[in-house]
Amino acid sequence: MVPASLIGNWQREAETFAPSLRLFIAHPSECAKAMLQTAPTEQLANADLVITTYGMLSRLDWPAQTDWSWVALDEAQAIKNHTSRQSKAVRALKAEARIALTGTPIENTLGDLWSLFDFINPGLLGSSGQFARFAQGLSQSTGEHYAPLRRLVSPYILRRLKTDKSIISDLPDKTEMKVFCGLSAEQAKLYQHTVKTLKQELAATTGIQRKGLVLSYLMRFKQICNHPDQLTGAGEYAAKHSAKFLRLAELGSQIESRGEKVLIFTQFREMTEPLADCLAAIFGRSGLVLHGGTPIKQRQQMVDQFQREDGPPFFILSLKAGGTGLNLTAANHVVHFDRWWNPAIENQATDRAFRIGQKRNVLVHKFITRGTLEEKIDRMISEKQSTADQILTGGAEKSLTELNNDELLDLIRLDLSHADTTL
Repeated sequence: MVPASLIGNWQREAETFAPSLRLFIAHPSECAKAMLQTAPTEQLANADLVITTYGMLSRLDWPAQTDWSWVALDEAQAIKNHTSRQSKAVRALKAEARIALTGTPIENTLGDLWSLFDFINPGLLGSSGQFARFAQGLSQSTGEHYAPLRRLVSPYILRRLKTDKSIISDLPDKTEMKVFCGLSAEQAKLYQHTVKTLKQELAATTGIQRKGLVLSYLMRFKQICNHPDQLTGAGEYAAKHSAKFLRLAELGSQIESRGEKVLIFTQFREMTEPLADCLAAIFGRSGLVLHGGTPIKQRQQMVDQFQREDGPPFFILSLKAGGTGLNLTAANHVVHFDRWWNPAIENQATDRAFRIGQKRNVLVHKFITRGTLEEKIDRMISEKQSTADQILTGGAEKSLTELNNDELLDLIRLDLSHADTTL
């Protein structure tokens, strides 16, 4: 089981390391849709390895009716939500052995780890309810409180770190730096106005409506930090109206002068084209853009094009579509234009460049708008990384939608003492 973007990766790896394996790609990009709707008996009988996607699995009946020798999940964090349709479809598979491959066993909460182990070794961590109570107890204890859980799961985890020189001796260094940006006058005014609007609406909203309201406003604040046009829909995306765009142009100019390449990640699909236009003006040539709407076959072509020495100098990727699986070692700069809620997803994206085959030191630039929600997100990311590290090497978090009004307003309030604005 793989994300759609990795079908080509598995095909090439099988051809390289196990050319005698007979493959069947159970996906419409490789075979007729009609063939997939009923059990493709002949294809299965003649295949040693069947590759399909999480999305296809939840739409097909025959995989759950087949007795498999092995079931392997790549990017296994895809089943972190055990109540989702695709997670249930994975658990319905019958196999003699199961293996889960992931660099992010804990993306958000300890429940992600339970979901993986419920697939690998059902019952080891109890039921979801039992584990939730256990995790809550861990978060409230003191001292080495994750040690019991770490001892329980460690025999089942084979963990490889890229920074371990005994495993990979020739991988260059990775340097991460926070790039603090200010706010343009347009951004600051819009941010302040949005804070006031949220405060008014919170006073008149309760229950499930309040949760939806909070989530929508958190997204608005992140959009404003990117560019005011992303929220207003103006569509011009003039660089002068966004401190981040101006900083990206400065960084792009430095990278261009050295003849190097860069990956830029954003969680927003609608930001990919404006970012590409901005950088095209700096580099004097077009780059590449990949998001959820990019056809699967075209994705590998784009990767091959970027990897060429004379290929495009920059690659804009949406975090969800391009954050895993792709090999983009031609770049030695990675920019996280907007911050996601957890470090695991950001690290996975960074590893498109920081991986086997990279010959140069990788510089990671994490853009943060000072004095805004983004600076608070940065602190939350650091706390989450600490939790994951304690369990894997050696929590439960408070949902933003469940903060009381005062806590929430403090989280998103513009801190003028720290924000570099031109109000």
